[in-house]
Order: sequence, then C-alpha cells, then structure tokens
Amino acid sequence: MLVEDLHVMPGHLIRRAQQIAVAIFIEECAAYDLTPVQYATLVAIQENEGIDATRLSAIVALDRSTLGNVLERLENRGLVIRYASADDKRVKLLKMSPSGRALLKRAQVSALRAQERI
Repeated sequence: MLVEDLHVMPGHLIRRAQQIAVAIFIEECAAYDLTPVQYATLVAIQENEGIDATRLSAIVALDRSTLGNVLERLENRGLVIRYASADDKRVKLLKMSPSGRALLKRAQVSALRAQERI
C-alpha cells in the first residue's frame, strides 16, 4: 500500500474530515474555550435540564467515562451544576449555571459560523 492510497480510503477521509471539523470549531470558538463535545454537552443540558449523565451520554453519543471527564471540566469552570435527585440521592442530575447559559448564548454565533465553514 502506498501513502496516496490513503486519499481514497473512506476511513482515512472520514478521520481527516473530523480533524478538520474540530479544528474549525476550535478556531471559531477560541474566545469561549469550548470544544465541540463541550458545546454539544451544554446544548443538551440546556435543552434537558435535570437530566442524568446516563441519558445525557446517549444524547451526545459519548461513553459515560468520557462524558464524566467533560462534565468535570464544565463543572470546574462553573458552567454546569450537578445536584442530587430528590427521588434518589445517589443519582446526580445536571443543569446549566447562569454563567453556563450566558457562555452558550455568546458562543452560539461562533458555533454556527463553524458549521457554515464546515
């Protein structure tokens, strides 16, 4: 196999497209210090306030371990609040903080511009 063969392989092309899409998003949203996965997580939490991490992982298509790391970063930045469920104290539910809502609102134009570029 030659290197130029990669340029016609769907797996390689999909991986490259994903790398380019992430780079464009990061460039457009640099002022907000958000990755595409963090942005999707914030959007999903805003739309589904009170969601638990298991359901959220299905919505944003991430495994629970990866999502746990994303949520930890967002919580440390004060963008997301985790709180115990009234029905089961072992279950942690998620909601946006006021600063998370404000950041998501400000970042929306940049995220949409990234999608247009992609």
